[in-house]
Amino acid sequence: MAILDKLAKASVQSCNIDKELYNQYNVKRGLRNADFSGVLVGLTNIGNVVGYTKDENGVSIPQHGELYYRGYEISRLARGFQADGRHGFEETAYLLLSGKLPTKEELKEFSDMIRAEQELPFSVSKNLILSLRGKCVMNMLARTVLGLYTDDDEAENYSPENLIKQSISLIARFPVIVAYAYFGMRHSFQRKSLIIRHPKPGLSLAENFLYMLKGNKYTQLEADLLDLALVLHAEHGGGNNSSFTTRVVSSSQTDTYSAISAALGSLKGGLHGGANIKVIRMMDNVKANVKNWDDENEVDEYLTKMLNKKAFDGTGKIYGIGHAIYTLSDPRCVLLKEKARQLAREAGREDEYNLYESIEKLAPKVFYRFKGSNSKTIAANVDFYSGFIYQCLGIPEELFTPIFAIARVAGWAAHRIEEVTSSSARIIRPAYKSVVDQRDYVPINER
Repeated sequence: MAILDKLAKASVQSCNIDKELYNQYNVKRGLRNADFSGVLVGLTNIGNVVGYTKDENGVSIPQHGELYYRGYEISRLARGFQADGRHGFEETAYLLLSGKLPTKEELKEFSDMIRAEQELPFSVSKNLILSLRGKCVMNMLARTVLGLYTDDDEAENYSPENLIKQSISLIARFPVIVAYAYFGMRHSFQRKSLIIRHPKPGLSLAENFLYMLKGNKYTQLEADLLDLALVLHAEHGGGNNSSFTTRVVSSSQTDTYSAISAALGSLKGGLHGGANIKVIRMMDNVKANVKNWDDENEVDEYLTKMLNKKAFDGTGKIYGIGHAIYTLSDPRCVLLKEKARQLAREAGREDEYNLYESIEKLAPKVFYRFKGSNSKTIAANVDFYSGFIYQCLGIPEELFTPIFAIARVAGWAAHRIEEVTSSSARIIRPAYKSVVDQRDYVPINER
């Protein structure tokens, strides 16, 4: 074991790079500019995230956030299907894949195709999910996606028709894989019952996921809110880590299953898909340490302790507050919050909701006071309320990030198609400058 220790120490030492070199060579760390905006690396027709404008001098001016899917603003899309009293995820997936909103007939045909693709091949469900179980649902999902390659005789076919067919199949199967993987994991490692429910004909994708998890024990409001959450997480521009991963891997002309499994690996990371779980952990800590949740002064005082690294996890962060692009508001958070109180009331958790709302209001003020400046405008992001909503829906934490994947696979599929079919497509290969000195080889007996 001594060699492992030596290798680990040598590895860390060899990875050390003087931070001044990044400034010297004008390296865009994290593909971010000096003002933290993203480096422009591509063009897309799919999604657009707007959080600020710039004046004639290039200075950022905060604005209320806007999110566009194929040119349609997300709040208008959401209010459109909500006004009709129907679910919108299937319509959203159609829009992302095709670039246009479907007619009634097109939406019905598309939804029927999704329902027809939901059933997994027996060999996949038995061998990859129920027999070869794992402790992490995200890893099981990625492994199963790779396994689906072997069941697809046209896996390497890049025709637009086949790419759409593969996309529809993955969108349809993600909820089923996640539900089966969760119950397999629960049975193997938590010694609980193995429950397998087949998708039910006639249900929306959101309803079917709740049915596979809970049977018929879900309300209309719960199904509506999950559907809305799926719509809001389906796409977020080409620069988010997992969508960019999809495009990077797809640019090498690999297959759909490899590209989507790579995106799942990206989404699994705590800095991407796991953010709402960090909010839940933080809120559990706040609830345990703030005696009077209605006392804004006490809440303010505890948030200040968190920023001073004297409370919770010592990182100095208030999770769920602030975003890389959004400033005055995150439109996804605004839409989720509209229904969150109603759900909290139905679940008997209105006091907790009030605490969330209090922190959403106080956190920016505490942050500005702590920094001594309000130069960086911040507000609650979608992760702030989404974990709480999933809790109210009775969804276990192990499924928070997989639900993100169930939604985002629609966006990944659209970005993959755009990447491999674009007339300007070429393999993505940014540059890394070597800053190590050249050395002469030393014979092993002289080292």
